[in-house]
Amino acid sequence: MNESLVGVHDVVDGLWVWRIPHPDWNGQSDWEPAVTSVAVTSGGKRILLDPLAPPPSERALWDRIDAFAPDTAVVLKPDHVRDVDLFVRWYGVRALGPVLFWRDDIPKTELEQIRPGDELPGGLKAFDDGRGMMETPVYLPEQRALVFADALTAPDGELRVWDSALHAERALPALRELLALPFEHVIVSHGEPLHTRADFVAALERPSYSQPEGD
Repeated sequence: MNESLVGVHDVVDGLWVWRIPHPDWNGQSDWEPAVTSVAVTSGGKRILLDPLAPPPSERALWDRIDAFAPDTAVVLKPDHVRDVDLFVRWYGVRALGPVLFWRDDIPKTELEQIRPGDELPGGLKAFDDGRGMMETPVYLPEQRALVFADALTAPDGELRVWDSALHAERALPALRELLALPFEHVIVSHGEPLHTRADFVAALERPSYSQPEGD
């Protein structure tokens, strides 16, 4: 694992991310150990996207989360439930997420449902990633940033669209529609977390990403 990708990274004013190893990762996973959680201040709200709780030993990171004092948490995809229940319990956050969840990863909290086209707390906006997997990429208007769960990935530092059965028919058209937004930053969960608009445009022209054979 590239240690430079683990820790806290400030993106722009009011937007920062933390990256820690996911406890469910194993050698057969088609993603790298460290994953991204996002914190954003927007419209007077303090919002976490796909938050994964740090271990207790990460005291400096917990201090920053405590100082941030989140009031909202958003789950972007059914298999990114992560620690939303913990943040509801500890911080009393308002929690939102997908319409459905997989049977082996259902949050105890009854989340407010998100659908593409919804406006979320803080003025954030949810979109469709076109893969039929109920992921809702979120646009952060104050920071001009797009945040993705799995629609894009960058396991070797190069941003690519994650492969799906609907890649050419739906995923690429849905992602190209996002170019109408004035975003400058792109954040992904897996691999190198921070990218530019130019990286996003280039990713739409690259071959899609799928798990390498033998991994």
